[in-house]
Amino acid sequence: MNHMKPTPANTSLSVKITPYTNLVDALEYAAQGDTGFNFYDGRGHLSAVLPYSELRDEAKVIARKLLSLGCERGARVGIIAETEPMFHRFFFACQYAGLIPIALPAGIQLGAHGAYVSQVRRMLKSCSASIVVAPETHANFMTEAVQGLDLLMAGTQQDYDALPEADVEFVPLGADDPAYLQYTSGSTSFPRGVEVTQKTVLNNLMEIARYGLKLDSNDRFVSWLPFYHDMGLVGFVLVPLIGQLSVDYLGSRTFAMRPRLWLKILSDNGGTISSAPTFGYALCAKRLRPSDVENYDLSNWRAACVGAERINPEPLKLFADILKPSGFDERAFVACYGMAECVLATSFAPLGEGLNVDVVDRKLMAITGEARPTDSDSVSASSYVDCGKLLPGFEFSILDDDGNELEDRHCGHIHLKGPSVMRGYYKDEESTRKVLSLDGWLNTGDIGYRIGQHVVITSRSKDVIIIKGRNIWPYDLEVLAEKTCGVKHGGVAAFSVTDERQEEQAVMVVETREKDTDKRQHIVEDISRSIHAYFGINALIDLTPRGTLPRTSSGKLSRTQSKQDFLARKTLQGVEESMTRVANKQPA
Repeated sequence: MNHMKPTPANTSLSVKITPYTNLVDALEYAAQGDTGFNFYDGRGHLSAVLPYSELRDEAKVIARKLLSLGCERGARVGIIAETEPMFHRFFFACQYAGLIPIALPAGIQLGAHGAYVSQVRRMLKSCSASIVVAPETHANFMTEAVQGLDLLMAGTQQDYDALPEADVEFVPLGADDPAYLQYTSGSTSFPRGVEVTQKTVLNNLMEIARYGLKLDSNDRFVSWLPFYHDMGLVGFVLVPLIGQLSVDYLGSRTFAMRPRLWLKILSDNGGTISSAPTFGYALCAKRLRPSDVENYDLSNWRAACVGAERINPEPLKLFADILKPSGFDERAFVACYGMAECVLATSFAPLGEGLNVDVVDRKLMAITGEARPTDSDSVSASSYVDCGKLLPGFEFSILDDDGNELEDRHCGHIHLKGPSVMRGYYKDEESTRKVLSLDGWLNTGDIGYRIGQHVVITSRSKDVIIIKGRNIWPYDLEVLAEKTCGVKHGGVAAFSVTDERQEEQAVMVVETREKDTDKRQHIVEDISRSIHAYFGINALIDLTPRGTLPRTSSGKLSRTQSKQDFLARKTLQGVEESMTRVANKQPA
């Protein structure tokens, strides 16, 4: 019988959200209490407990073992970041030892063994890692990924436990030293390693805790987000730590298979803060049964954060409606905006007010860039979620293509400046220069508009579809297609390609389980009809089996990769048709 108990809420320390020199200082303070990290297995049972006090002691032991390898100060340590205590131990061991940890992805899609190994290998090479550690479940993948690399050591925790402890005095990383490297999700390009300094991360942590979430000693975090994603690492490892608050973890794959466990843990432990992308709330709502709703108590959940390039309010409203009998208050939704290049968060909507949806004239915005409010019943209406004010340390500007500042409610490129902006991409000056100006302004790569001091996100700039001079946001096309029978939420990717006439052609890759030829044709016709009616354009609809659209390591749809896959399919199809014509001696 399992007699473990999760770490309690913060009762022994006041929530001290004050500046620290580095993450070691933050852990040393948190270790004075009895709060910490709790891990739940695939059945929702408590499988491991790691109080901050134990984490401190175990991290110091591992730090001495790592230093026994003779690694230089600032050496990079790759940690395959599965949802288990090993990650926390090695991450903080690096902090004590003066090494730089990198959280490597642990998610492996079925049939993607080779792609996963290749991804990990490229990350290790790009940061010139000296040490790699993996959980037992990923040991074979790690062995493949590190073949031929110049490493001091690669192994599991058991391998490192066998090392001697170096007799050294710790010299933790300083304020201007990197705290870790955070690889971007790679939704529009290959992931790059964001160099996050101690000072930078601590500034963002403080602003999130003090102004974004307004933490107090009654708060308790619950998360299923992976540690290799900025929200999982910063939002649910580091933010609770600086507030000396407990966290309950569920593995990401467990959530994907049994999303109701997320709500059960929130209910059982009185969780107050948890986050998910829109698809997480949508998946949960889809899997809920009436009997589940009756058994949950979600009345303590005060901050249900949600962030994405653009937030779709419809599945969130459904989630709130279904769980209202469980005590979930839709005013708990908190729209956020952020990115790894700014540590994590840049803006928060006001707490306790729910989603503020801005309804604008889509046609006018496509032609002029102006986000003019319109009636929600209008056939030309599009809905965007207000992501609130930027945190106090940030400034922001909305610029046109020529770098001119735009007025309120005019779409443009979002630029940010502040103490939480990255120093740059690790060992990648060219990529850094493309997004970071000499005076510290970051081109986020996002398109949006301002309403006073609030920011609204519409799209990624690389994703915008431009047809005959009109800007069309791919998300608008995707949401419209999802309303078609036989198409699931999150199963559509919209982008553009250049046709034979060198003109832009809108393309939509749509996942469906439907195999009947007539029904598939109806899906294509319904989507085409809707797109033409709403946008006045023709779109090429490409039906594909469920589960084939590519996603980033954080689960976001990758339109860039979707486009590449589509073009590759069409090229192969053209080659096969040419070969068939030759075989049959048919003219082209």
